[in-house]
Amino acid sequence: MTRTRKLLLINPANKARLGFINDQSTRYMPLGLGIVAALTPSHWEVDFLDESFEKFTLRPADIVAFTSFTSNAFRAYELAALYREAGIHTVLGGIHASMCPDEAINYFDTIVTGEAEGAWPGLIADFESGVIKRRYEGGITDILAAPHVRREIFKYPYAFDLVQTSRGCPMACEFCSVSQMCGKTYRERDVEDILAELEETTRPLLFFVDDNLVNQKKGADERAIRLFKGMVERGIKKHWVSQAALNFADNDELLYWARKSGCSLILMGIEAEKPQALKDVRKNLNLKRGIDSYDRIFTKIHKHGIAVLATMIFGLESDKKEDLYARSEFIRKSSIDSYQCTILTPLPGTVIFERYKAQNRIVLNNYPADWQHYHFAMATLDTPNIKIDELESTMHEIWINLYNKEAMRRKMFRTLWNTKSFMTAYWGYACNCNYARMFLEGVSVNNPNLPVSGSAWKRFKHRLYMKFTDKVLWVIYQLFWTRIINQLYGVPGKH
Repeated sequence: MTRTRKLLLINPANKARLGFINDQSTRYMPLGLGIVAALTPSHWEVDFLDESFEKFTLRPADIVAFTSFTSNAFRAYELAALYREAGIHTVLGGIHASMCPDEAINYFDTIVTGEAEGAWPGLIADFESGVIKRRYEGGITDILAAPHVRREIFKYPYAFDLVQTSRGCPMACEFCSVSQMCGKTYRERDVEDILAELEETTRPLLFFVDDNLVNQKKGADERAIRLFKGMVERGIKKHWVSQAALNFADNDELLYWARKSGCSLILMGIEAEKPQALKDVRKNLNLKRGIDSYDRIFTKIHKHGIAVLATMIFGLESDKKEDLYARSEFIRKSSIDSYQCTILTPLPGTVIFERYKAQNRIVLNNYPADWQHYHFAMATLDTPNIKIDELESTMHEIWINLYNKEAMRRKMFRTLWNTKSFMTAYWGYACNCNYARMFLEGVSVNNPNLPVSGSAWKRFKHRLYMKFTDKVLWVIYQLFWTRIINQLYGVPGKH
């Protein structure tokens, strides 16, 4: 009789900065660990600890397996040391282990690089036979054979269910390590299999975690439409968000069915508003479409009641200080609804990491301890035109100007005008509030006078505007957003 063994899965939390775990709505389930759980034989008991929700305590196990991004890798190393001291076998997988295997192997008994499906079954078999190896290479696997995520392990009150419909990306953006991890070819799951997994999800909010939900392959539009139509036909009622490139707006039928199936917001990698900045990181699709296409694309998406969350990068190769302010002004004046304004961060495995490392420009390079500062809200390097301290202080000023309550509310009302949807408008506003908490951690953005200065009349108009919009927001929240909160938690939420 095969004896029961125990696998403990751990999602570590960065202790230097809260980042996305600053709010319960942005504490995302680690999908990779759900796949590992699904690949684990049934005679193994699987337990799960997420430090985003629960304080760490040492738990008994036969194997303790971690996943980590670069920003929480140092925390994974700290926790692994405790288990190794207790004589429990430790394993690390995920993007950081895949990009920095020679570092990670010093802190774990075993590391897994690449995708779990190609490595985990063999690792478990070797452990049971007493011959487990130091390294396993999962490689690029057949996504059609990927198991459904084992969702019962996700016992915490996550706001979103996560589903992945494809892997891989051929785009050569120099700040991104996706193609290094998942390959440069789009690998797509079968639509019927995706719909079957969607029917296993229980939360009203859904995040399709594909790096590009509608890819560049021939027939990609038709596949996406079949997915969205299938959700409607099966009665899969979700409010969903995802990530897409500019081609998401090419097909009106696709946009219609995206909205019909519950799309409220789409993240798009805009990155910058000037060609040279896009050239800095080889954002080739945006260059090909042209920055003049942005407004037209946003307008098409808005027509279908969907908000645009734009990722914007500051501190690019050609950026001068005045370019940072110009990018901020572009965000303020454009019809972008929500905005993720990050500092260029040289993640290991990317082209920019190797370039800046060779140029000796990475200032925070005391690895592995400094990895905890690679969370995109802290400057880590000197750019050719801006030193690290000036970059950080300038970004702090820009974040205050973009993420104060008045600025975010003006964006919300513009979204309402553009999309004619109260739900979409509030969704965009809530998203900006999350980024405000993330980028201005430790700063009181609730001060109604922040960052207003100048004449008494200007301050009076500001206070009047804030009082009026307080009432409007309360009405929108009560009429629309509380329905989602009640679905999620069964109790009224807090504004």
